[in-house]
Amino acid sequence: MKQTRYTLRALARLLAYPDDQLRSELGLLVDAIDEEAALPAARRAELRALAIGLQRLDPMEIESRYVETFDRGRATSLHLFEHVHGDSRDRGPAMIDLAQTYEKAGLFLSPEELPDHLCVVLEFASTQSPQVAKSFLGEVAHILNAIFSALLQRESPYAAVIAAVLEMAGEKPQAVPITQDEPMDESWAEPQAFDGCSTRGQARPGEAQPIHIVRPSRSAERAAA
Repeated sequence: MKQTRYTLRALARLLAYPDDQLRSELGLLVDAIDEEAALPAARRAELRALAIGLQRLDPMEIESRYVETFDRGRATSLHLFEHVHGDSRDRGPAMIDLAQTYEKAGLFLSPEELPDHLCVVLEFASTQSPQVAKSFLGEVAHILNAIFSALLQRESPYAAVIAAVLEMAGEKPQAVPITQDEPMDESWAEPQAFDGCSTRGQARPGEAQPIHIVRPSRSAERAAA
């Protein structure tokens, strides 16, 4: 089986925030992918086209596009457990289990790194044998296909990177039905100030309003006298 180490690391970098440092590395990244030749030539050409686009566009524009693509909605989130557990309590234990898997293999994350982020997953896979890396990535192929489909729907060039990851997992990238993200205006909307929710300090209109009587302390009573 072909070595995949440098390709996996390069794919992880291509999915990182496109700051000045990353843009300066783009040529080296696609050269490493070409040299290892673990991906089909057509996919490597797509990745090079992505790199060229990131180098040519205005830096502010590509950074804004990245945030809009990956940080504003669940469908394209690079945090894999977001697609499985969402905001449920199951996400915490799953994070701990995954971090422990990394630690057993000798990979320790910095405090700001989350174990379910795809860049971290790819970095871990790159430290394993090609067979283990393929199997490990194959376990999240269904999530990757969902992300790939959402990016494809948005006509994002980053779809090529997710497709490449799927191919490294031995899977064929394919469009699948996706759940549309809730509009940002709705998901971030503030609750109505007077909707009658008792948890916000009031009862519904027409219901008895609770009155809390606070007795002054004896010292306060003596002072008032």
